[in-house]
Amino acid sequence: QVQLVESGGGLVQVGGSLRLSCAASGSIFSINVMGWYCQTPGKQRKLVATITSGGSTSYADSVKGRFTISRDNGKNTVYLEMNSLKPEDTAVYYCNAQITTTQRMGVMYNYWGRGTQVTVSS
Repeated sequence: QVQLVESGGGLVQVGGSLRLSCAASGSIFSINVMGWYCQTPGKQRKLVATITSGGSTSYADSVKGRFTISRDNGKNTVYLEMNSLKPEDTAVYYCNAQITTTQRMGVMYNYWGRGTQVTVSS
């Protein structure tokens, strides 16, 4: 069994910064892509940023230059450094990871965390 647990969300003023963390635990053999998605009420979950096991990153246009995704493969943890926050960044942020477990080698599953709320106040 695998769990993704996010932390680091909260309330911040416009222009402020937050750092989200997401730690994966359980019967993990390997982790491929890890990423962050966000969702607001009534809207679909959308991609914020992803990072491969080799460190290649991609970002939504709306966060380029403001957010930085990184990971610590030894800790099975992915981070999202969020700077110059705007009210439109307010959302629940979900961690995602493509994981192969020790119980089912050769099969990759998509796992999600429960989300962490980020609120940017003006």
